[in-house]
Amino acid sequence: MSDYQTYKDLEVYQRALGVKIHHFSLGLPKVEQFEIGSQLRRSSKSISANIVEGFGRKRYKAEFVRFLVFAHSSCNETIEWMDYVKDCYPDLDNSAEDILGKLDELGRKLNSFIKTVSRDHKS
Repeated sequence: MSDYQTYKDLEVYQRALGVKIHHFSLGLPKVEQFEIGSQLRRSSKSISANIVEGFGRKRYKAEFVRFLVFAHSSCNETIEWMDYVKDCYPDLDNSAEDILGKLDELGRKLNSFIKTVSRDHKS
């Protein structure tokens, strides 16, 4: 755990997709910009925000893990919203599938990181 000077050094932070999903959401049909688009933007940005907040509390293992779990939950929520996009807008299927694959990988990495912090992190 001491290899990380800042949250920006964390692979899970580097793989967070907030900006990519923000831009993707702006390409949704206008009717969805404030519905699914807004939910996508919020949940995806919550992933990195919770990683940052958890890192800021890393001196307390339980708090660090708690915020990483929130990040993982936000990742799952973002996957759910991307599934809605894929189901409702088949013309966006390729872009949605690409993002879903990256979200799935991020979720697995977050899960692994949570286990590592739980096991190895010293408060």
